[in-house]
Amino acid sequence: MSEQDRASLDEALAVPIEKSSLAALNTRLFLQNPGAVGGLAFMLLITFAVILAPWIMPYEPQEIDLQAIRKPPSASHLFGTDLTGRDMLTRILYGGRVSLLIGLLAVLIRTAIGLLLGAISGYFGGAVDFVIQRVVDIMMVFPTIFLLLILVAAFGPTPLTLLIALGLLSWPFDARIFRGQILSIRELDYILAARAIGTKNWGIIRQHIVPNVMPLVLVNMTLGIGETIIAEAGISFLGLGVQPPTPSWGNMVTAANNLTLIQRFWWLWIPPGVVLVSTVVALNLIGDALRDILDPRRRG
Repeated sequence: MSEQDRASLDEALAVPIEKSSLAALNTRLFLQNPGAVGGLAFMLLITFAVILAPWIMPYEPQEIDLQAIRKPPSASHLFGTDLTGRDMLTRILYGGRVSLLIGLLAVLIRTAIGLLLGAISGYFGGAVDFVIQRVVDIMMVFPTIFLLLILVAAFGPTPLTLLIALGLLSWPFDARIFRGQILSIRELDYILAARAIGTKNWGIIRQHIVPNVMPLVLVNMTLGIGETIIAEAGISFLGLGVQPPTPSWGNMVTAANNLTLIQRFWWLWIPPGVVLVSTVVALNLIGDALRDILDPRRRG
């Protein structure tokens, strides 16, 4: 290939995309979706609240008031107090720190592994694809909850163990999704053109494949955080989640584990349950909106 032909192909691959116009269009479409806007507003509110909890709350999460044990919501304790007199609203906000952090970090781990292996599998194909997909099949055969319980029981039910276990056990689903997308991308004209001018495989993956999969990655991460928060709550229900006295939304809901508490002390489980469910719903609304916006085929 002559230098002139190479320069022409380089120019064709470097045609600037009006990113500002595309971003403005996507923003406008997002703002036209009431559910997405409501979900984003709620997530901003709960995120700022859990971050600023030490400065906006007059109580500590472990502060015990023996004069206010199991008190219903009041002016001094807006969400009431728990079985040892600790302020429920304070514990919900501090518990949100743990639950949201586990959700975010676990999703980052699973996305990083899934994207790397999915990109390698989908782009190279052949024996590499076969080996990776067999590993994925093996991982998906075993029940995730069973493997998660084994890891948490073996290494201790700490937040760090929980987020690492959730991240390491969930990547096969992401890898399968990303591989499918990359299989359709790798045969497009601009990928073939990049190969023709001699761009190395890792350069194509880094410069062309991964950026074009990022919309799917963003949507997958948004939905995955909600899934991970629910998983943490489920593990807490089985007694292997974040252990008291460290609060998390999962173990706070699980604390109301008998009929008497459920019937007589509703404020022990309804507020954290509502916050947990609302967070998951908000993330799903945002994720669904992003999926519709970033995939032109789904736009109405």
